[in-house]
Amino acid sequence: MADVTKFLAGIENFQQQHFGENSELARNLTKGQKPQALLIGCCDSRVDPALVTDSSQGDLFILRNIANLVPPYLNNDDYHGVSSAIEYAVCHLEVSDIIVFGHSNCGGIGALMKSAQGEETGEFIGKWVSIAASARDKVLQEMPDETTQNQARACEKESILVSLRNLMTFPWVRERVAQGQLSLHGWYYNLSTGQLRHYNPLTETFEILVKGYSPAQPEKQGSQSAT
Repeated sequence: MADVTKFLAGIENFQQQHFGENSELARNLTKGQKPQALLIGCCDSRVDPALVTDSSQGDLFILRNIANLVPPYLNNDDYHGVSSAIEYAVCHLEVSDIIVFGHSNCGGIGALMKSAQGEETGEFIGKWVSIAASARDKVLQEMPDETTQNQARACEKESILVSLRNLMTFPWVRERVAQGQLSLHGWYYNLSTGQLRHYNPLTETFEILVKGYSPAQPEKQGSQSAT
């Protein structure tokens, strides 16, 4: 059996912080949750939404799936895990914001791009990521001569827009957006730098929201003037 000791130690540390140092928060959370936002993120182990946003417990209602995708609204007898989470967040928790949180180097989008070449993408993954097939096709049409890496980066952003459009096919999302009760956001996180971009519908571009991390440079000796 794999060694899970580090996870058990982590739970003990969490218990100490959550029930000891933050006991008031722990008591309040037992009464219910009132998150501000629904964050739809990727399953990627490198992009934990709570860690990246430095959120406290109860701040975010988090939905994670391969490539942070939202399927269009479809009312039938199939199983709708993503749609049910959106419904709960919007209609029951009454979040004020929905954030589609994409990221660079996404394996799901990589699989989507490879599917255009006829490569096998797994038993379930290929069907799932095909939700964003229109994003892939647009990128390949508009950037045919770009490198596969640049095409993938562009598709990662374009797929966020697909999810934002699909969110608006849900009647209770569309209604609340129209009434000013709900705002939708498209965010793109760069794994290499930590930079965060957001989609601006007015300019139709992803603009920098939070700059990438730049470590402070050590001050050279003698750079300060004598006083």
